[in-house]
Amino acid sequence: MKHTPTIRAELDRYLKQEGLNLTQFGHIAGINRGIVSGIVTGNSSMSVNQIDRITEAMGLPEGYFYDLYVENYIIDIPPNMRRIEPFLYRCAELDKLDAIRRVVGAIMDNLLYSPKLFDIAEELLAQERHDAALLLYESVAEVEKYQHSERLAICQYRIFTIQIDDDQSRNLRAAILFEPYVERLDEIEQLDALEDLANVYRSLRKWDKVDEIARKMRAKAEIQYTLKHQQSSRERTESTKKLTRPMFVYITYADLLCASVCEARGDYQQALQYTYAYTDLDWVKETDEDTQYWISLFQHWAEGNAYVNKLMSGNTSVLLDFVEYIGTTANESEKLSKLLNIIIVANRYNLDIDGVLTKFKIDIDASTQLPTSTDMYTQQVVPDYIALFCYEMAYYNLNRKKYSDGFKQLLSAMVKAHILNNETYFINCTGLFAHFQAYASPETREEYFKLLEKVWLDNVEKNGTVNRCE
Repeated sequence: MKHTPTIRAELDRYLKQEGLNLTQFGHIAGINRGIVSGIVTGNSSMSVNQIDRITEAMGLPEGYFYDLYVENYIIDIPPNMRRIEPFLYRCAELDKLDAIRRVVGAIMDNLLYSPKLFDIAEELLAQERHDAALLLYESVAEVEKYQHSERLAICQYRIFTIQIDDDQSRNLRAAILFEPYVERLDEIEQLDALEDLANVYRSLRKWDKVDEIARKMRAKAEIQYTLKHQQSSRERTESTKKLTRPMFVYITYADLLCASVCEARGDYQQALQYTYAYTDLDWVKETDEDTQYWISLFQHWAEGNAYVNKLMSGNTSVLLDFVEYIGTTANESEKLSKLLNIIIVANRYNLDIDGVLTKFKIDIDASTQLPTSTDMYTQQVVPDYIALFCYEMAYYNLNRKKYSDGFKQLLSAMVKAHILNNETYFINCTGLFAHFQAYASPETREEYFKLLEKVWLDNVEKNGTVNRCE
């Protein structure tokens, strides 16, 4: 039978090796002699603060004894949350995720620990320690999977938001897994959850799902908005404090999403009707500064999107007005999507927009960098726009025989499509390269095939070899 070492044995060995008595070591570690004695003799337990002091006094790296701490003071004795809680926070600080897994695995047989671990996960999330929080949310969700509780739904929501990243295939799986839990959330929190789901599906261009979720969000938001104005002032404050924005925004944003669905389906007249719907906001009862900000924002978006729908339907006479709108009223975060629409229109109707691209060159160069904001729209929709923007720019320049710029943008689009794990975009890029490959320089060809090889190797590493012949 393998003997498991103990921290007290390691400490006792160190004291003998260094010729230190308990008082001397206690002075070095900043710990009372009696506590050191209790630890060495096994008569006292140990806090995470004490193990950190002992580790530092022995000249060892932070967290060196954490695996042994789990063995000696958590697994081998009845769980004590007063000891476990600070240990979990400290493990999160040091990114000791394996130690967190072992602690949670040791105590989660008992449902009584679930609420406390959930609270710790919420605090870690607030501290942006996402990996550690995710482990706790997953553990609570697993142990409560048959409870049908609101806490289970919140865990699934947190897991969904933490897991969303650059990989669109993983994002699709995460959205599908989370969606059934939306209805179990608090009726108010459902609005943010539906908005986040809609933005993920929007980035994935799953327009049927965007339409379904937008309509559901609108219906729920309308009910809650009506109830809100039937409540007392105190009740209204309580009901809306969980929301990330004013309640009416979820109604108007649903119209914006439905407009984007119609636009994607080529129904530009219906898209315009939805756009006009979120322009007319006279029904909004609030008059505070935040409300006025959002009303102004939706009216601003509506003006730009009305131009887009007219352009997409073939009314290119509004192009110059749209360009002026972008230059004078669009903020930096919006310019990419607006310019993307201009490039799509130019490619569709064979328009010369060289002057527009020159006018906004600085904005284009700045806006094609990946965003850092944490909201779901910026995290998911904007990177999708960036990849599509690079592809449409490549298409435009290659068709105008600007091969150097075109191939540079095409390779950039391929890299971004690979990061997103978007097979459709990547296939479109390879098809465009094949169509114009006769005009590619030897250096461009070499870079292209190196990129293809990297994508292949990444895919093999991720998925393993398949269809091997015997």
